[in-house]
Amino acid sequence: MTAFELGYLGLFITCFLAATILPIASEVFLITMLATKYDPLCCLFIASSGNTLGSYLNFGIGYIGNPEWLKKLRVKQNTIESWNSSIQKYGVWLALLSWLPIVGDIIGIALGFFRANIFWSFFFMAIGKFIRYLVVVMVYLYWY
Repeated sequence: MTAFELGYLGLFITCFLAATILPIASEVFLITMLATKYDPLCCLFIASSGNTLGSYLNFGIGYIGNPEWLKKLRVKQNTIESWNSSIQKYGVWLALLSWLPIVGDIIGIALGFFRANIFWSFFFMAIGKFIRYLVVVMVYLYWY
């Protein structure tokens, strides 16, 4: 059974997995759903929800991370301190960028690792993800 055969559940799963470090193009799946006449509003909310929860998983992975792991990877202490400073200063705003491919995964993990405010991180992650998929749906509806 393919994700497409699962309909909305397949969209949710695909978008959830796309928010992790797995290289999945959830926009392609979303556009395919729209092209086969699935409800655009349902698709928007399901895609946003799945992708947002996937980013929350990234945050959780970062949260349980151990600073010793970075030392084993030979990341310099001043680099760690610089990252921590940036996360503490801009963290919740960086969460808005968690929709970006590859970089967004790292942002989510870093927000958790450096203990950014969980409420605001989750809030801005959700906003960023929603805007991302809103743009995809609007562009699709405009052109098709």
